[in-house]
Amino acid sequence: MLEDVHFSAIGAEGKGVARVGDMVLFVPMLIPGDIADIRVIRKKKRYMEGELTTLKKPSDDRIKPVCYHFGTCGGCSWQHLPYELQLKWKAQQVFDNLTRIGGVEMEAPPMILGANDVYRYRNKLEFTFSSKRWLTREEIISGRDFSGTGALGFHIPGYFDKVLDIKECHLQSEPSNRIRNSMREFAVSNNIPFFNPVTHEGLLRNLIVRTSTSGELMVIVVLRDNETGVTESVMEFLRKEFPEITSLFYIINDKRNDSISDRDTVLYHGRDHIVEEIEGLKFRVGPKSFWQTNPVQARVLYDVARRFAGLTGRETVYDLYCGTGSIACYLAGSAGKVVGLEYISEAVSDARLNAAMNNISNADFHAGDIKDLLTPAFIRTHGSPDVVVTDPPRAGMHGDVVKAIADASPPVVVYVSCNPATQARDIQLLADKYRVELVQAVDMFPQTHHVENVVKLVLRNRE
Repeated sequence: MLEDVHFSAIGAEGKGVARVGDMVLFVPMLIPGDIADIRVIRKKKRYMEGELTTLKKPSDDRIKPVCYHFGTCGGCSWQHLPYELQLKWKAQQVFDNLTRIGGVEMEAPPMILGANDVYRYRNKLEFTFSSKRWLTREEIISGRDFSGTGALGFHIPGYFDKVLDIKECHLQSEPSNRIRNSMREFAVSNNIPFFNPVTHEGLLRNLIVRTSTSGELMVIVVLRDNETGVTESVMEFLRKEFPEITSLFYIINDKRNDSISDRDTVLYHGRDHIVEEIEGLKFRVGPKSFWQTNPVQARVLYDVARRFAGLTGRETVYDLYCGTGSIACYLAGSAGKVVGLEYISEAVSDARLNAAMNNISNADFHAGDIKDLLTPAFIRTHGSPDVVVTDPPRAGMHGDVVKAIADASPPVVVYVSCNPATQARDIQLLADKYRVELVQAVDMFPQTHHVENVVKLVLRNRE
């Protein structure tokens, strides 16, 4: 136990940071200015991790969280931090990673583009049904019997088999909450069993709600089995109760895990996609499509990428990890040619449809592992890139992809990242050939510690 610990910063994963002797202490949910008693739960050579036992003196910067579930649900761990300070510490996170891991020389944290909407900005939420309900402290001390009561909400961080029952989530606009709560009530009143992740019993597994800025609405129900009459009753309830649903799907997933990437989608009602629009471009969003979950800030992010690319209309641009082609289509009007590479074949199919839907003829897309696609032979066939735009997953780029970029030596590399740590690692690997010219952070996820960052790299010997 550590008493009266003073917290002075925010570090990795949004955790509060304090100095205890020559050790660094990380504790979730604490912010600079907090004084607290801490239980140490893990100790390494140079740092410790702990959990809060008593908040002795709250920071003067603390504000009241909006959400009833704050502190139990792990989704919005910064609701107690004013938004201007959220932006400050996100920019600091980028600065720390680029300077310490990437070896980038920076005098101060970069500018960060904040969001106008800090709540109800998400266009997709996935809720989980579970017969293993997580009981809050208030529920435990109430003395009520919650046995046999299922949950429809979010997984408790660190527990695959425990789900917090969510009454209201502030991250997605209505009718998201109404759909979830109505679905729970319908299932309970009709004795439709919630899935048990331990015994693999029960029917209802997941509920996915997707919206678009144009007002279209997609709902996907995932069930363990297509039990006679049950699937039909669930889908008919949703269709009649929420006539505003544009696309209504169900998926049968009888596997142990929740992944639906290899499961068939069944269209029950409406269109097989919804449409999202950015700067006049229209994009098909299907039940399995990846799409930026904050579409308003996605426009901001893509504007930064286009500005950093510095296109004049003649360049050949390679878009690595292109997904459904959103960035490629966004850049195509300013480039001579765009070549998209993506390892998920379904996403490439969507990218081609998106290009066709927008009458874009100077973009083509290729499916396969990026490190296997990006070869000298491929570059000879499709042209040497003047600009490479890369937007990899959180793990960053494979080492072979980094080497392939260095070997191709495009004059400009625009690196878009949702993980500044792996971005910094890859920048360091490119440091012999490239220098960082511009850095711009973008806040895509208010109320969380996550931050998107864009870096412009230029060849050191570029004339």
